[in-house]
Amino acid sequence: MKPTVAIAGATGFIGRWFIEHYSHKYRIIALSRREMDSSLRESVEWRKVDMYSVSSTIKALEGADYALYLVHSMQPSARLNQGSFEDTDLLLADNFARAAETVGVKQIIFVGGILPKDESDYSTHLRSRYEVEKTLGDRTPELTALRAGIIVGPGGSSFQIVEKLVQRLPAMLCPEWTKSETQPIALRDVLTIIDFCLGNSKAYGEAIEIGGSEKTTYMDMLKKTAEILGKKRYIRSVPFFSLGLSKLWVALFSDSSTTFVSPLIESLRHTMTVDEHPLMKELNLDYLSFEQSVHYVLQYREQLPKLPSGTSTRKMKNTVRSVQRLPNSAAMNAIEVSEEYLSWLPKSFKYLIKVEDNDQFVSFQLFGQPLLRLQYVRDRSDNKRQLFYIVGGLLAKRTDYGWLEFRSVLGGKYVVSAIHEFVPRLPWFVYVNTQAVLHLWVMKRFGKHLSRLDETKYHISQ
Repeated sequence: MKPTVAIAGATGFIGRWFIEHYSHKYRIIALSRREMDSSLRESVEWRKVDMYSVSSTIKALEGADYALYLVHSMQPSARLNQGSFEDTDLLLADNFARAAETVGVKQIIFVGGILPKDESDYSTHLRSRYEVEKTLGDRTPELTALRAGIIVGPGGSSFQIVEKLVQRLPAMLCPEWTKSETQPIALRDVLTIIDFCLGNSKAYGEAIEIGGSEKTTYMDMLKKTAEILGKKRYIRSVPFFSLGLSKLWVALFSDSSTTFVSPLIESLRHTMTVDEHPLMKELNLDYLSFEQSVHYVLQYREQLPKLPSGTSTRKMKNTVRSVQRLPNSAAMNAIEVSEEYLSWLPKSFKYLIKVEDNDQFVSFQLFGQPLLRLQYVRDRSDNKRQLFYIVGGLLAKRTDYGWLEFRSVLGGKYVVSAIHEFVPRLPWFVYVNTQAVLHLWVMKRFGKHLSRLDETKYHISQ
């Protein structure tokens, strides 16, 4: 019987090509935010999942032996998204690890980023990838972290940016960061490595750096790509380009948003070369060079595996998602943080806000009027996660779906406070300029309050 592999991020270019090349070897559960037709391939079952929901993710992973985690939250999932991509990625990874543990997944393979040698000041993007790696490895399933630099393959966003710059700019004055050394790897080789590691007990608990056969620089990649495409380009390095200006011109000429480009560009200032792992020596892979990888992209770019037809379920308008990372200097668990919040809020807004808590429901009241009503969800809460359903109140339009949670992450170093699928009763323009702003301000104040708490004093006082 074929082993079953669940792929989170199956609609991305790595996921699609893995399905294309290995659906004969594995039974695949492909996860998507939309309903997808599963009739195209007998061994591929598409399942709809909301990865912000632990229960939805548990249901989606049922029956999986192994999991491939390819998720990166660079796109908004609600009309208003409050929070950074790194905090959202952290929350999604924790959800996935929890769900994988619940259903008995044996191994998670995560494709992340190479960490710079002898540097602790990682870019936001690389630091986030490392946090995701640590979070996925914090549960029962064995983690195999594949740390890669630029992956060159048909449909890959990183090489698309390089190609568009070469196609559109006859001259490029490149900033100093383009001289940083890197080790790009072909998608074909990444897929081979993933297959080699799946179910391989030698890869359990390992962080494996993967890169191609040659070290190069980003400027040399631009020059080589221009040569392969038959484009005469003037490419020179200059010392005075700022990182901020680099983000703007890369976004402008590659048709990419600055939100997408910024974290990628920040990572390029690091040297990202590979220390070969013993397992990769055992695999003894004949890696493609960068030039061969580019030719591979050009040859197969029109053959990017098509996704099955999908249907988008009707979504509620004006949804809000707010994900905020808070310090946890007192080393409180999630239950303690939620209790602290319910105690702190009325004290901080005396004569305005009152909190009524009967151990089943919580009501936030203003002058006796219920602003928001929450219900404890005991059977899905624990020391690392405290969950409440949003069930009423003057500020909530939707009362059948939506939740608030407090989540302990990264070994208790931080707490994530998150609101999901909230639909405000106020008109949208009024909401985003009043209630939404106030919520962020309140959570920042609560974060400052948590940062002032001392671990020893807090636990002695309890």
